[in-house]
Amino acid sequence: MFWLIVGAMLCLVELFVPTAFTAFMMGMGAFVVALVTMVLPLKGAFQVALWLVLSTAFVYLSHRLMPKRRVSSIENATEAQTVSEILPGETGRVLYEGSSWRARCGDEKLAIAPNQKVYIVGREGTTLIVLPANLLKS
Repeated sequence: MFWLIVGAMLCLVELFVPTAFTAFMMGMGAFVVALVTMVLPLKGAFQVALWLVLSTAFVYLSHRLMPKRRVSSIENATEAQTVSEILPGETGRVLYEGSSWRARCGDEKLAIAPNQKVYIVGREGTTLIVLPANLLKS
C-alpha cells in the first residue's frame, strides 16, 4: 500500500510542478514496486533499491525517447533595433522579433545610439552580438 501512495503522490506532483516527466517516471517505478511486492515478499531495503533502479531506468528511457528540443538559432545578418544606447565594451538592449534582448557591440570601441538599426552577427548565451547597419553598408 505504501508504494501505491508514493506512486500516486509522485504522479500528482508532475501535474503541479512540471519536471520533464521525472516525478511521473519515479511514480511509475513506485507502482511497479507495489506490483512486485504483491507477488514477492521483499524486505524494505530491497524495495527501496528496486524503486531506485526502476526510477533511474524509467527516467533515462523517457528522456532518451522524448523528441530533442531544437535550440532556436539566430541567422547571420538578422536585423534588430536598439532600445537603449550600447556603450563601448558594455551591454544595452535591442528589439529583436518583438522581444527585448541584451546586446553588445561586436566592435568594443564603438557606441551605438538608441533607435538605430543593427545587424545581429552572433550570440553568446542570451546576449546578442550586434553591429550598426551603417557600419556594414560602408
